[in-house]
Amino acid sequence: MKTWFLEQLAMYSAYHRDGRNQATHHIGVPMIVFSLLVLASTVPLMTFEVGRFTLAAVLIGVLLLYYIVNAPLIGTIAVLIYGALLYFAEVMALEGTVFAVKSFVVLFLVGWVIQFTGHIFEGRKPALFDNLTQVFIAPAFLIAEVLFMLGLEQALKADVEARAVKYLPKGE
Repeated sequence: MKTWFLEQLAMYSAYHRDGRNQATHHIGVPMIVFSLLVLASTVPLMTFEVGRFTLAAVLIGVLLLYYIVNAPLIGTIAVLIYGALLYFAEVMALEGTVFAVKSFVVLFLVGWVIQFTGHIFEGRKPALFDNLTQVFIAPAFLIAEVLFMLGLEQALKADVEARAVKYLPKGE
């Protein structure tokens, strides 16, 4: 499982080399994830006296567990970031399904516009066009990217960069 995770990080890295593209993804990816959490928060799976347990909690929980197993520091940071997004998504969903769906549509579309704008700078199609599972890797890679810039997780960075070469366009 970890080898697959590393390969996905490497592919994501190869499709996101331009700093402007990277910057757009640091805005667009959380916006898209948040939009999905808002929508999934409208689906309660269990209700308790103190609150609800929703589809959003299950979905983000599984993804965060996957991150923790494969890259503990990245997973822990993701729990903090996406846990906060889940909380706010749940609050928004309590405003009603119509509000949640409208919020989802706006945030989702704006997030993707931002993402595709980044790929114009990159001059390369999004990685998910070649591998749909890249949508699950983006949040983890964005955290990894920040850690790499801070000089952390250097062994992971070296592994990802070594693997990324095969995903680069010919001539790079």
